[in-house]
Amino acid sequence: MKKLILSAAFLAFAGFSAVQASEVNTMKNAAIVAVQDSAVKTPVKLEELPEPITTALKSDTYKGWTPTEAWSVKEGAKEYYIINVKKEAETGSIKIDKDGKPVE
Repeated sequence: MKKLILSAAFLAFAGFSAVQASEVNTMKNAAIVAVQDSAVKTPVKLEELPEPITTALKSDTYKGWTPTEAWSVKEGAKEYYIINVKKEAETGSIKIDKDGKPVE
């Protein structure tokens, strides 16, 4: 009987610990979303993109992909461009800095 009571107490404690762990993860995700909201996106016409970016889009890396939309993004001290691209039925987006280098 003692083993049954000890087993039930252990399971109850383990369950309580698991619930507390998921609450901590939720709070971390909320903090990340708040940081992402600080970015300022401004639409840019494809014709107005800087020359290094248009050159990068014409390179072999992005061969076959057609730009559809572009935004200038300012995120604190970082500045880069997000370009939506399309290749047949596939779509995607590319982050490139003003010098035409990919941004991660």
